[in-house]
Amino acid sequence: MQQPDVRQAKRIVKIQFVLGLLLAVAALPFGAPVAISVLIGAGACVLANAMLAGWVFREYRAQEPERLVGRFYAGEIAKIVLIVGVFAVAFATLDDLNIAALLAAYFAVQVIATVIAAQLDSRTTK
Repeated sequence: MQQPDVRQAKRIVKIQFVLGLLLAVAALPFGAPVAISVLIGAGACVLANAMLAGWVFREYRAQEPERLVGRFYAGEIAKIVLIVGVFAVAFATLDDLNIAALLAAYFAVQVIATVIAAQLDSRTTK
């Protein structure tokens, strides 16, 4: 049986994925470099959050909160390392990378997807 937290984490990652694709498609009129930058920013966010959710909720046991907290902190460190790594590779390999688009997409996918998921949760609990 899946815990509600696991389902909510999966929902957020799915929303982030769809939102990232929509942002990349919306960026196409601004040129391929901008769309690729948006895709990299959104992809880094989705990949890092999916990794964190998998890391934290694998073998989930609510009866062992200290292990869950330890995995959460370790997962957050791994998430930050992954994001910095993806951004570093993008900066090093792409000459026409649009840094503003990359960072804006990362931020938008991180924040907007969470707000959407919270709105969906509030509607289903009424």
